[in-house]
Amino acid sequence: MSISRRSFLQILGLASAGAALPTTAQAAHGEFAGYPDSFAVLHDQTLCVGCRSCEAACNEVNNLPAPDRPFTDLTVLDEMRRTSAGAYTVVNRYRDADEPGGPIFRKLQCNHCLEPACASACFVGAFTKTPEGAVIYNPSVCVGCRYCIVACPFNVPAYQYHNAANPVVTKCTMCYPRVKEGLLPGCVEACPMEALSFGKRRDLLHLARERILRHPDRYVDHIYGELEMGGTSWLYITGVRPEKVGLREDLGETPAPEFTSGALGAVPMVVGLWPVLLTGLYAINKRREAVQKRNLTEAVEQAIGETQAAADRKAAQTAEKFKKDKEAAVEKAIQKALKEAEAARPKPPEEDA
Repeated sequence: MSISRRSFLQILGLASAGAALPTTAQAAHGEFAGYPDSFAVLHDQTLCVGCRSCEAACNEVNNLPAPDRPFTDLTVLDEMRRTSAGAYTVVNRYRDADEPGGPIFRKLQCNHCLEPACASACFVGAFTKTPEGAVIYNPSVCVGCRYCIVACPFNVPAYQYHNAANPVVTKCTMCYPRVKEGLLPGCVEACPMEALSFGKRRDLLHLARERILRHPDRYVDHIYGELEMGGTSWLYITGVRPEKVGLREDLGETPAPEFTSGALGAVPMVVGLWPVLLTGLYAINKRREAVQKRNLTEAVEQAIGETQAAADRKAAQTAEKFKKDKEAAVEKAIQKALKEAEAARPKPPEEDA
C-alpha cells in the first residue's frame, strides 16, 4: 500500500487529538533495579571444555530445529557464532598466543539484564523482567519494530522470519518455565564440568568472589555482569580480560533505561497516536480497495457491453450478408431456370420463301 505525503500528513493532523490518550508505555521508562531474590547463572570459563552439551540441552528443552551440523561436531567452535532464531545459546572458542593454558570457551546467550535494554526500548511491553530473574518475551503484543534488537548491548535477540505471517523475536529465556517448576535451566543441568552454576544471584556473587580469592592465579579479579549495564543475571568469571573472550568492556555501569528514557520520551504520544494512525491507514486502504473494486466492476461491465455490441454488429452483418447471398442465389437460380426454359422451348418452323 502506498500513501501520498499529503494523505499521510492529513492522517497525522486527524490523529493529533489522540496525543493525550492514556498509555502504559511510560512503565518501560521507569527506574527499576531488579529483584533482590532473583536467580542467576554463573559461568566459570576456566572449567568449560567446549563440549557443546549446553547447546544440545537448550535445543531439546526449547524444541528448536536440529542444527545443520551435529552438536558432536566441535569444529564449529572455531567460528565466531552468535545466537539466532534456531540457537538460543552457542559456545565459541577463543585463542590468544600471549595467554598460557590453551583455548578458552565462552557460552553466549541472553544475559538477562537487571534493567533490560530490550524492555526499555519496547513501547508495547513485549519484554518483562520476572522476579525469578529471566527476561521473557510476549509475542502476542509485539508489533515487530525490532527496537529490542537494536537496543541490546550484547547483540542477543534474533528475528524469526520463517513464518511470514507471524515473525517473532527469539532469545534465551533462562528456561523460565522450568525454573518456575523448581527445575534447573537445561544448559546448567547438562553441563558435565559444572562450569555453570544456578542459584540466587547474591549467592553466586559470593561464590564467584570466593573462587577468585582462593585462586588469584587462575582468575582475573572481576565478575563480569555484576555491574555492567546495571548488572545482569548471567555472570562470568574467567582467567583473561573479558574483551579477550568477546565480552564488551565499554558498557559502563549505567543501566540501559537511563540512556533510552530521553530518546523514548515521545513514545507515550506515539502509542496514543498509534491506533488512530493505523485506523486512518486502514480506512485509506479500504477506500482504495473499494475504488479499485468499483473501477474494476465498471471496466468489466464496459468490456462486456463493448463485446456484446460488437457481437450484435457482427451478427447483423452476418445476417445481412446471408440475406444478400440468399437473394443473389435465388436470383441466380431464377435466371438459370429462365435460360433453361428458353433453351428447351421448341423453335417455330421456318417458312418457305
